Amino acid sequence: MNSPANITDPLVLFMPSGKRGRFPVGTPLLDAARSLGVYVESVCGGRATCGRCQIEVQEGNFAKHKIVSALDHISPRGPKEERYDRVRGLPVHRRLSCSATVQGDLVIDVPQDTVVNAQVVRKAATDRVIERNAAIQLCYVEVEEPDMHKPLGDLDRLKVSLAKDWGWKDLLVAPHLIPRIQKILRTKLPDQPEVSEGKWGVTAVVHRDMDSSRPFIIDLYPGLKNEAYGIACDIGSTTIAMHLVSLLSGRIVASSGTSNPQIRFGEDLMSRVSYVMMNPDGREAMTKAVREAVNGLIGKVCDEGGVDRHDIFDCVFVANPIMHHLFLGIDPTELGQAPFALAVSGALQFWAHEIGIEVAPGARLYTLPCIAGHVGADAAGATLSEGPYRQDKMMLLVDVGTNAEIVLGNRQRVVAASSPTGPAFEGAEISSGQRAAPGAIERVRIDPETLEPRYRVIGTDKWSDEEGFEEASWATGVTGICGSAIIEVVAEMYLTGIISEDGVIDGAMAERSPRIVPNGRTFSYLLREGRAGEPRITVTQNDIRAIQLAKAALYAGVKLLMEKQGVETVDTIRFAGAFGSFIDPKYAMVLGLIPDCDLAEVKAVGNAAGTGALMALLNRNHRREIEKEVSKIEKIETALEPNFQQLFIDAMALPNKVDPFPKLAEQVKLPPRKVVEQTAGDGGPRRRSREDRAARRARE
Repeated sequence: MNSPANITDPLVLFMPSGKRGRFPVGTPLLDAARSLGVYVESVCGGRATCGRCQIEVQEGNFAKHKIVSALDHISPRGPKEERYDRVRGLPVHRRLSCSATVQGDLVIDVPQDTVVNAQVVRKAATDRVIERNAAIQLCYVEVEEPDMHKPLGDLDRLKVSLAKDWGWKDLLVAPHLIPRIQKILRTKLPDQPEVSEGKWGVTAVVHRDMDSSRPFIIDLYPGLKNEAYGIACDIGSTTIAMHLVSLLSGRIVASSGTSNPQIRFGEDLMSRVSYVMMNPDGREAMTKAVREAVNGLIGKVCDEGGVDRHDIFDCVFVANPIMHHLFLGIDPTELGQAPFALAVSGALQFWAHEIGIEVAPGARLYTLPCIAGHVGADAAGATLSEGPYRQDKMMLLVDVGTNAEIVLGNRQRVVAASSPTGPAFEGAEISSGQRAAPGAIERVRIDPETLEPRYRVIGTDKWSDEEGFEEASWATGVTGICGSAIIEVVAEMYLTGIISEDGVIDGAMAERSPRIVPNGRTFSYLLREGRAGEPRITVTQNDIRAIQLAKAALYAGVKLLMEKQGVETVDTIRFAGAFGSFIDPKYAMVLGLIPDCDLAEVKAVGNAAGTGALMALLNRNHRREIEKEVSKIEKIETALEPNFQQLFIDAMALPNKVDPFPKLAEQVKLPPRKVVEQTAGDGGPRRRSREDRAARRARE
């Protein structure tokens, strides 16, 4: 043990964490880092064989920190480091913190890119630096060989070594491992660390999550094992996204996604619940489909990263409630009807192989908690990622999908709700709608004078009015409108006066432009005539109604949460999810999809649910954090709120019938209000009753 530090001891500052402390001369830097809570990886237990604990000395006079750091303030390279350098190679400016000791004041950099024998990072899912405290730890030990005078079993001697070298006590052992322990201990591998006479060198994979629970030995390897992986997975109703991560370095080795094969059972969540209710084997079929897709995706990211799937020891999953239940093999029927009861709402943890996930036989699986019946573990993951509860600002977090999940709050209070927006934003129920794929129109602008459109198509960087667009778009064609363009084209039609604030296409505009075309007793806007073999792309009155219904459901849910919080405005807005990443905040606000806010404070945060899963994978403290916060989030059930219907009806208007948008008006010239009479064929006199029915459906 080191003697207690005093004011004359050298001062050591670790970067980038900024943690500092005084340590007696001769203190190993690894011990200094650990005493301060600085994460420095070590597998070999300080034997200078794994190379995980590399650090760099920063030289110079750091006036801000009152430290003069120099190379002679750290001990010279010793025999252990020289041996490691000969065998594996150690850059001249790097040291092994388990061997290097404090000799004077130091500024130490813990490289964030220190990866030993790791794969190349193929894709970066997030730029965020996540402090590592994974549930998996690799522990190299040397176990005493059997002795007739000490009749202690192989497993028991392994536990003794782990307790002595790593401090592990009262370890449990994964059942699959017990029959294999003796063979593993007796296996000798070439090019491994030198093992003391009469001992076996092995690496134990230890899983420890909650401090109150006993840790597990989940696997055992002969010699030194220098890498462990985990997966973070978001199971969405449309797409499954996955990250393969080094648990020791924190690097994302590979990221990929695939379509959720459950789509063949139903486009939206409630249609899948109906399938389960109507088919005796429906639940089993959908559970099998999603698990096969997850296993296929594991194979894909492992192939991309050059990783053996049996080196995956920890798995974290997030999903909306229905996907969560189907993945775990739970009948989701109760979620299809009031009171929308979850079978389980808390976080879960068990063996991955128990549900057929093909990773290491001892791998553990963790699911984040669900917030409520239709606000799932994905919303919990997004909440962990964006942290409204960690700030003073009133943050609105919205994940737009077939069922929008809404979280609103700050460090004082957080409330949440779900809102059934339907599939319109994903292209369904829209006459020319389609999913985001090559050939889909993704951006739209309309000239306010000529009413002529210009647009951009996925698969080419050119706009339609640029030279070479037609040639560039031949490969993909122009096949339809995806969700981001649907929002933009309706908003542009409103800004240019083509539609009124009530969403009615003004047929009188046909005198100004041939783009306004009759469609039965209503009118449509012609976006593209289409080449031979391509569809004619129009925006119909029914399309606009579908978008109005979807955005009104979302906005009404947001307004309910604002009323519960007692606020008239929000300070910041975050769009989560794949769809949210492509929404232009200005057009979302013009449409009335979100409340008035400074546009600079409206940002897309990508797959925040997946980032939350990644945080929980790399740091077990984040698991406790979100479990605690979810227990405090208040769920608002829109079906029980008496004013939801009126909020919904007001939100049918663009941007809104009653709510002002002063911050939007500062940056966008909103058109003067006008009323366009609807013909009987379009249901003019019946419009209010139709909206009433839609509001009732949204509440249900």
